Amino acid sequence: MTDNQTDCHYCLQSLRGRKYALREEIAYCVTCYDSLFANPCEECKQPIECSSKDLSYKGRHWHERCFKCAKCSRSLVEKPFAAKDEVLLCTECYSDEYSSKCFHCQKTIMPGSRKMEFKGSSWHESCFVCQYCRQPLGTKPLITKDNENYCVPCFEKQFAHHCYSCKKVITSGGVTYYDQPWHKECFVCAGCKTQLSGQRFISKDECPYCVDCFSKSYAKKCAACKKPIAALGGAKFITFEERQWHGECFNCAKCSVSLVGQGFLTQQDRVLCHECGSA
Repeated sequence: MTDNQTDCHYCLQSLRGRKYALREEIAYCVTCYDSLFANPCEECKQPIECSSKDLSYKGRHWHERCFKCAKCSRSLVEKPFAAKDEVLLCTECYSDEYSSKCFHCQKTIMPGSRKMEFKGSSWHESCFVCQYCRQPLGTKPLITKDNENYCVPCFEKQFAHHCYSCKKVITSGGVTYYDQPWHKECFVCAGCKTQLSGQRFISKDECPYCVDCFSKSYAKKCAACKKPIAALGGAKFITFEERQWHGECFNCAKCSVSLVGQGFLTQQDRVLCHECGSA
């Protein structure tokens, strides 16, 4: 001790032969040091003397003997602990009171361990895995089916439909045709390739056609107007001896009266009403 430290800086009493404490290289007797600088203990409210160990956490201080769990009173010195509303708890008491349970194994997720949350539930990181390949999901994209989680590749292998046309996975929507799944954009007319999803179409040999393409390629021609007869949506047509007519075209070739539901006569390729045919 140098000559200028032979006395307490505060009470000026001699420090020779007495215990003292330094603060910023200034000497104080123990009594003055404790009264000036000792932190109050959070538990017992008494000063933490310079001769005692001062344990601190987030700006608060405890005697070593007072640093204990607020619930079970076990010492927290050199032990893991958790804080809840400024109350210190050992990990066991904290888990009993506040920790969530793992959705998969139903065991407590201990404080300090990594917790995964999904759709309002919590998992241990080691429990949050793909139901099929058992690999950790972490923050990877996933798909849930029947309360089980799957990574995208496994879900596609197990459950996803593959488009009948392009063979790729259908992730949403889609069209079913002859019990086969199709992407909406792949379900097109076999003739002009126009998308048919939501449109009227006609099947021919299990191939879909828009009405125009089917009419041009396969529909029979009206014997009168020579245009295709597309019997779609209840359209009326008349057939006689391998010839067909639109309902509105089946008229007397001479007087143009409608012959639909009426008796008629034929003369070469013409159809006539009874009056014109008998004249």
